[in-house]
Amino acid sequence: MAYKLVLSDDALKQLKKMDRHVGLMLAKDLKKRLDGLEHPRQFGKALVGEYKGLWRYRVGNYRVICDIIDNKMVILALEVGHRKEIYKK
Repeated sequence: MAYKLVLSDDALKQLKKMDRHVGLMLAKDLKKRLDGLEHPRQFGKALVGEYKGLWRYRVGNYRVICDIIDNKMVILALEVGHRKEIYKK
């Protein structure tokens, strides 16, 4: 069975704040690469530290922080941002 990509409210808000071209490119690439995957952990990287349990996907200089929910077959995109700023909190 394939996993479905779902964007959180925060991720949608972050995409809308970006330059229109960059936001559209990211949304299109995320949909193409993550929606319908059989094994989402094959392409991402497991995070450590305070982000332990979450996964990171690269799209150029941007990063998408995701939670993979196996029992619902969902990849939940929690945050989207430039690689210099995505981990700062």
